[in-house]
Amino acid sequence: ELREGNRVTVRDNGRGIPVDPHPKFPKKSALEVILTTLHSGGKFQNKAYQTAGGLHGVGVSVVNALAAELEVEVARNKTLWRQSYAKGAPKGPPKSQGMVQNRRGTTISFVPDPEIFGPKAAFEPERLHRMARSKAYLFRGVEIRWSCDAALVQGKAVPEKDVFHFPAGLTDFLKGLLDNRDTVVPEPFAGETDLPDGQGRIEWAETFPIDEEAYQGFYCNTVPTALGGTHEQGFRAALLKALRSHAERTSYKKAGVLTADDITGGAAILVSLFYKTPQFQGQTKERLVSPEVARLVEAAVKDRFELWLGEHPATATALLDHLVMRAEERLARKKSKEVKRQTATRKLRLPGKLADCSISDRP
Repeated sequence: ELREGNRVTVRDNGRGIPVDPHPKFPKKSALEVILTTLHSGGKFQNKAYQTAGGLHGVGVSVVNALAAELEVEVARNKTLWRQSYAKGAPKGPPKSQGMVQNRRGTTISFVPDPEIFGPKAAFEPERLHRMARSKAYLFRGVEIRWSCDAALVQGKAVPEKDVFHFPAGLTDFLKGLLDNRDTVVPEPFAGETDLPDGQGRIEWAETFPIDEEAYQGFYCNTVPTALGGTHEQGFRAALLKALRSHAERTSYKKAGVLTADDITGGAAILVSLFYKTPQFQGQTKERLVSPEVARLVEAAVKDRFELWLGEHPATATALLDHLVMRAEERLARKKSKEVKRQTATRKLRLPGKLADCSISDRP
């Protein structure tokens, strides 16, 4: 929820953050430790999270430190608890608000500190709305409810209220992106599978718009990796190897000219990886750099794409025709540029009447 006064409220219906004394800090509740101490989140306990977008347990504690005020409510074991903070410091311990029925989970409401961000800083409804929608796509089946004060979205293409729920996950996301555009293949290549040894799972959806207006979205633990990374490398390698293998099996002889760029350059691709131990480049996590991921993703996707091609022979042939045409156009452009470059190098840049002279190849 986004309210006037730059106030954001996030609530869930989970188990609720524990309010009991923390094992390492017995004089403080676990709730207070989580909200004030770095590296104290539940992701450091293997039983709490299989995968996590945050890596260092600094998220909510940093939000609290940068908030002028923050209030948290926890409904746990049929009891409601409340605690308030100012500039990251607790105003007192969590206090019981009595028994509650038909309610559970955590609610956090906060206002960014204007002394830190400046008095004119404000949340952008468009960005928050888009982010909430993307999380619902990435967590298939989860329902996310959006609410915003009418004054904040007046004249903007953002609704006051919205509900995001996508049972088909990335496939629903892809259909929304395409917006009924014509595609080379009648149905997208989509699926999901677990990685070996419980390391995580991968979900993907891909199709090939005829207009070749490409879109590529790569995510790791719901974090958008704008610069791709090793999960992108593995996915591209899987597509290329599967197409070449299918072409060889069906005696389609022109597939040898294909590169990964020919396949993905005009495609709409969504890949969501959930991985236990991701390594990112930089603090903004724009690129996934875990080297073993490329191999894991390639192994997970290649056989499934090859199977998909074999089950849809007419579609596979149409796709190969389309991609080979792209490759041949690329090679023709490359040849044309090479001819122009060679012609330019033969020109003599001389003044006056000799300017148009050129030399022929020497024997």
